[in-house]
Amino acid sequence: MSRASTPTPTPDQNHLLAVLSDEVKERIYPHLELLDVPLGKFLYESGDTMRHAFFPTDCIVSLLYVMESGASGEISVVGNEGVVGIALFMGGESTPSRAIVQSAGKGFQLAGQRLKDEFNRNGEMHQLMLRYTQSLMTQMAQTAVCNRHHSIDQQLCRWLLMSLDRLSDNNLTMTQELIANMLGVRREGVTEAAGKLQRQGVIEYHRGHVTVLDRPRLEKICCECYEVVRKETDRLLHYIPSSKSPKVSRTGGRGL
Repeated sequence: MSRASTPTPTPDQNHLLAVLSDEVKERIYPHLELLDVPLGKFLYESGDTMRHAFFPTDCIVSLLYVMESGASGEISVVGNEGVVGIALFMGGESTPSRAIVQSAGKGFQLAGQRLKDEFNRNGEMHQLMLRYTQSLMTQMAQTAVCNRHHSIDQQLCRWLLMSLDRLSDNNLTMTQELIANMLGVRREGVTEAAGKLQRQGVIEYHRGHVTVLDRPRLEKICCECYEVVRKETDRLLHYIPSSKSPKVSRTGGRGL
């Protein structure tokens, strides 16, 4: 299907929005604005006062911490299971992290005050956002542990699996340099780790495009961190469809 004929996303493609009652949707949906976000777009910078929440539909957003030196590291990813901008309803209005689009696509923007008004009704949106925030905190904590104790190979596997869960197929558009920035490691380390996975027939990488050929093996190679986050997300957000292994697509290997 060509890009021109791709159906326009609907709010229900974001799982948080989809599970809201009709009553809440009637209050929220008329104020949602569809945005097309390109790879590398900053949704907010460190210290910015947030004015909007963003509900991804088919894009992925990375939350990064950036050091004074310019070095950065990813603390969590948000896709169609969540929302970018939890500081709005948590009362902080800003955060020291940066939000950058890791995989291009679309999502819906909602004025921060609209979200806060609904949250402060202490109804279903309140409960939903708190449960999502707990799942996000689990992801952040496990990412910190993973980055400290596990190899770059394992970190890359975790990162690929987390990204796949937020996409509709098994293809990612991502340069090794950007992956290295997300993981907070040297590009050479990512090149070596990706090369190992490609030689094992787990992925195919060529010119910024990663295709996962064998997800079950990728999960087996990965450390326990991915499964910990997945199980906790399933427990807290049990209404979100569980990830399914994409079809294996072998198209012949290419060199890195």
